[in-house]
Amino acid sequence: MPEKITGKTEDRAKLNFEQLLEFVAEKFPSCVLEKQVAETNEDTGATEIRYKRAINWQALGTLVGEELSSGQCTVGRELFGFVWAGKNEAAREANRVIDLTLRPCPAESLDWDNTGNLYIEGDNLQALKMLQGSYLGKVKMIYIDPPYNTGNEFVYNDDFRQSQEDYARETGELDAGSGNRLISKAFTLNADTSPRYHSKWCSMMYSRLLLARDLLRRDGVIFISIDDHEQHHLRYICDEVFGERNFIACFPRVTKKSGKSTDKVAKNHDYVLLYGKSEESQLLREVQDTSDFTLEDEYVAERGRYKLNQTLDYNSLSYNASLDYPIELDGKMFYPGGDVKLFAQRQDGVHAIKDWAWRWSKPKFEFGLKNGFVVVKNARIYTKTYEFATISQKPPYRVEISQRLRTPTSLDYTDNAYSNDNAKKGLKALFDGKSLFDYSKPLALVQSFVKMATTQTDNDVVLDFFSGSATTAEAVMRANAEDGGNRRFILVQLPEECKENTPASHAGYSNICEIGKERIRRVAKSIASQLNCTKIVHGGGYEGFRRV
Repeated sequence: MPEKITGKTEDRAKLNFEQLLEFVAEKFPSCVLEKQVAETNEDTGATEIRYKRAINWQALGTLVGEELSSGQCTVGRELFGFVWAGKNEAAREANRVIDLTLRPCPAESLDWDNTGNLYIEGDNLQALKMLQGSYLGKVKMIYIDPPYNTGNEFVYNDDFRQSQEDYARETGELDAGSGNRLISKAFTLNADTSPRYHSKWCSMMYSRLLLARDLLRRDGVIFISIDDHEQHHLRYICDEVFGERNFIACFPRVTKKSGKSTDKVAKNHDYVLLYGKSEESQLLREVQDTSDFTLEDEYVAERGRYKLNQTLDYNSLSYNASLDYPIELDGKMFYPGGDVKLFAQRQDGVHAIKDWAWRWSKPKFEFGLKNGFVVVKNARIYTKTYEFATISQKPPYRVEISQRLRTPTSLDYTDNAYSNDNAKKGLKALFDGKSLFDYSKPLALVQSFVKMATTQTDNDVVLDFFSGSATTAEAVMRANAEDGGNRRFILVQLPEECKENTPASHAGYSNICEIGKERIRRVAKSIASQLNCTKIVHGGGYEGFRRV
């Protein structure tokens, strides 16, 4: 029964709007903003300014192909959101229908009849649109390494890229009627520091990420490499496209151990942003390295070996009196920190904010002692860390037997193993000592993402639409070879020409795609050789396609 019955019904319009808002936030997060509203405090009668989520009807109309006039929507005077000149056109471009054909290239492919992998040679914006038909909601993981916008020109000639005059009109630098410049061109359009410079990059990413999100499964994730030039802008874009609540992590990655001596601060790292498609997005935890678990006791058959790396007492960040109690073992008394006088002072209420205590509550300690998790060494109490056994987090306490897993941390990629130097070494080894690619990401980095986001048994699809030297393909193939998995990859790369008088051109490669496809061939051959096979195995090969 309800607790009470009232004569006042709920505001259905408000409920309907809240349901619509939740739907839009989940399906089209780029169309939800924060709006500043004035509300009257019922208790004090004072007017208070608050922020509420609101639907950006104009953005929603653009996304669904229905332009809304100002009379059809109510937009607050102040909204929180990331805007730039050309943003609406970038969204329209993502929705624009195309009629193109990708021509299969069996002769250029590898193991065409058996592979489930795709290599698409062409513009990634068009490719992402064409993939919607077959891969909508089917991609488990995306990794991209887009241009960092360091000052070089883009090779992506999107239709929505504006002329200087169009940009000036939209930003108010040119009067719409007369065409006269209202703001000094020399002041506002200053090389790569001008707003238009960032706008072009943001538009390029926005349209592609809108399409990429649709390809992800509900439990899918996307990893994006980026550096300081656009990382802050990319966070805003991804918060819109994927939803701020679906941000998972920002991994700093070491790029090199030394920087330019002319820099004020040597720049030795970039970042990898990680977002999920929805609340269902999950990451796999890897098996923890237990090679340093060397001690054994009577529980070794069930719990495995153990190590003593943690005392029961510690100098806690926030003192908790319930964790500060005396322990008697074999006729000896033990106190947190080992000093009975300081223990007595703490019991009298004299203690610092940070002070000594036990890590375990008294009931958990008693359970741990009874079940062999406690040992005394050098007048200190230690807790055993077993390979396969832990004590449950909450009472009633029990011994839980499971493989010890490690949760990823945001500092996992600060080791030199994930640096650009290692990427160059790996490629040179694969291409007979030739340095064909300047900015490839290290195999260890991408392979770590593949293992974190995919499983070996679910035919997971991994997409990379800025595939470059095809590191993602090798990462998928190596992961499959290690665990017998059936992951598949889709690579997209514009056939950007190799510059003259470079190692790549001297080696006979005319464009980046040729390098990427050759890498896949060499990796497939390497894996087959390592496994002593006479055919392509474990997800090797690819079906090549090129725009007609």
